[in-house]
Amino acid sequence: MTAPEPVQAVKQRRDRALASLVSAVPYAQFLGIYFERHGDELTAILPYDDKLIGNPLLPAIHGGVIASFLEVAAIIELSWATIWPDLEAGRITPEDMTQNLPRLPKTIDFTVDFLRSGLPRDGYARARVNRSGRRYASVHVEAWQDNRARLFAQATGHFLMPQTGQDARDH
Repeated sequence: MTAPEPVQAVKQRRDRALASLVSAVPYAQFLGIYFERHGDELTAILPYDDKLIGNPLLPAIHGGVIASFLEVAAIIELSWATIWPDLEAGRITPEDMTQNLPRLPKTIDFTVDFLRSGLPRDGYARARVNRSGRRYASVHVEAWQDNRARLFAQATGHFLMPQTGQDARDH
């Protein structure tokens, strides 16, 4: 019987895989978006920066920044949920992902509900995959700042899933 992988090695492997995935979205890096991971659950974080302000009179975070934040959270969550089984089974490694990143889902539509102004402070978001099939997925995202119960935005997106080698050959 093989000894289980040390817990620290498991955490490092998962963190490297997540970092590879996030690095595939350059706009996330521009905005400063990063992710905290607890097991398979991700929380997206948008650190406050003056460049994010759209209305300096309020001040409020620009609506386009908020929408982008939610969309990045949805795409990374959907991609993470897709690669998780292969990552855990050892079929892909973080090193594989660095050399050959998985293709990301493509947005079909993305509807954002702005519930209140985004204040000049950090924002947090969690996405939930409602449905994910071979070709199509639906994701819901909620964003908050100081209080998880007081959302400042939420969104629902529909995505075209990347075709695997077998799916691409079928068409």
